[in-house]
Amino acid sequence: METTDLHVHVFPYDYCRDRPSDSVGLARTAKIIRSFRDEATNSLLVDNGDFLQGNPMGDYIAYERGMKEGDMHPIIKAMNVLGFDVSTLGNHEFNYGLDFLMKTIDGADFPVVSANVTKGALAANPRDDELFLKPYVIVDKMIKDGVGNEHPIRVGLIGFVPPQIMNWDRRHLEGKANARDIVDTAKAWVPEMKEAGADIIIALSHSGIDANDRSDGMENASLHLADVEGIDALFTGHHHLVFPGPKYADMTGVDAEKGRLFGKPAAMGGFWGSHLGIIDLMLARDGNSWKITGFTTSAPSIFERDGRKVIPVVESEEDVLATVQAEHDQTLEYVRRAVGKTSAPLHSYFALIADDPSVQIVSQAQTWYIDQMMKGTEWEGLPILSAAAPFKAGGRGGPEYYTDVAPGDVAIKNVSDLYLYPNTVRAVAITGAQVQEWLERSAGIFNQIEPGKKDQALINNEFPSYNFDVIDGVTYKIDLTQPSKYDSKGNVLDANANRIVDLKFDGKPIDPNQNFVVATNNYRAGGGGNFPDINDGVVIFIAPDTNRDVIVRYIVDKGTINPSADSNWTFKSVDGATAVFETGPKAKAFMKDVRDVNIEAAGEGAEGFAKYRITM
Repeated sequence: METTDLHVHVFPYDYCRDRPSDSVGLARTAKIIRSFRDEATNSLLVDNGDFLQGNPMGDYIAYERGMKEGDMHPIIKAMNVLGFDVSTLGNHEFNYGLDFLMKTIDGADFPVVSANVTKGALAANPRDDELFLKPYVIVDKMIKDGVGNEHPIRVGLIGFVPPQIMNWDRRHLEGKANARDIVDTAKAWVPEMKEAGADIIIALSHSGIDANDRSDGMENASLHLADVEGIDALFTGHHHLVFPGPKYADMTGVDAEKGRLFGKPAAMGGFWGSHLGIIDLMLARDGNSWKITGFTTSAPSIFERDGRKVIPVVESEEDVLATVQAEHDQTLEYVRRAVGKTSAPLHSYFALIADDPSVQIVSQAQTWYIDQMMKGTEWEGLPILSAAAPFKAGGRGGPEYYTDVAPGDVAIKNVSDLYLYPNTVRAVAITGAQVQEWLERSAGIFNQIEPGKKDQALINNEFPSYNFDVIDGVTYKIDLTQPSKYDSKGNVLDANANRIVDLKFDGKPIDPNQNFVVATNNYRAGGGGNFPDINDGVVIFIAPDTNRDVIVRYIVDKGTINPSADSNWTFKSVDGATAVFETGPKAKAFMKDVRDVNIEAAGEGAEGFAKYRITM
């Protein structure tokens, strides 16, 4: 049994909206865990990483309460109650630094393994790496056969994390850690696990499923990891999706219906406790060893959908809730703390089709902050732009996964809603030509639109909204009759394509050679999203402050903010064409706020979303 990408969600509660949620919470997943334990004579429970960060409770513990020696983190409390056998690390475990991570996992009653994160430089051979944690463990179990006889079995479990942590959390890891390719690491350690007596080997892969050819340092390497000789089954994660499931259909080497990667059993249990990944193995004795003679995989959910309604199928386990009740109450006090007011609603329902107030306020705060930070430096006086993306824009998060803050008091919970991640502010110095390419990469979120054709799908659903950067401080149009220059991974598709047109600074066509300072975050500045020329080489300022803290300070400084979007970007008109997209059902109340776009309701969307049409 596998949980993955819990992101501190123990209670079935949405702290950003300050209300219960029936689609999240380890306390709910616990009911499914215990029901399987009751049914199965032999079972193991593992966690596949990203347990430590991801909601306001995680931030409250990290930034307000802290972790002193001997303190117990609430997510670890809950996991201890459920008796996890093993966990591995996800990329978000490093967001609060190595010291915080180590103090947290010190409280675990179960081993935490990670084979590809090293102390300092990589050794010549992975087995010679100095690791922070054990690369693997071998768990000794007694299992009952069909007639009730017990037999010993040794189960090896090894863990992996995307090597991109060295970019995403460089501020915490540079000079202290390094990360090795997932598949290379597995090829080194799995034979040793066999030598050490593991009868079967399970990979805990905090890495998604990608059917592209294998490349060195691949972020989503689970499919290719399954091809490593000696690995019998694997749990995956990181993608915040469900496997087996239709999202991975028609991929070479993937059986999305039966849950197989290159023929081996695999499962991914959603995110935030939404599902439990299950791999059910049929084992038989083969001399002095065990072999897998059959298997099934599944990912049961804690809820069902009836149109737009979420219906819980399990209740919370009270002992799991009780163990973190105090931290839950403290988090509620933390998120309800008002820091200022907003004169207009902050919402992200239309953030992918028009300039948007939830993105606007982030850009305003970043520009305000970087303007102060540039004073007295060699970059003082350069024009400051700001890049920000909509984090909560539906997609995999579902039809309620949008920012929605009413006019009036703005509390910390609202800032967490605006800016989900504990990123830190960074600034880069780039040219006007590089600004154009940054925007070309962002414009890949849209499908190509054909003149004269009706109701074409507008959004490329493979493109995550957090890579749709809007750059404030310039004006521009997006010409969707052009093919995208970049694919969803940032690779060049068509070097001659240019969707960004009429790009202007200060009302004049942008000078490709002019220098600009662009405020952004550590993820983007460190190369996250593979944006052209945006990497450590152009970073000029590394802030000690998180983007959330900067937004809070900006709101406090202004007292009352006006987040109304300034419509600095629009689509270029396409003759006779209409396009459709999906957003949350509550978007209807904000249609009148969308400027420069002809928009109308177009009926029901899939899985609880609402469909809208725009005239291009």
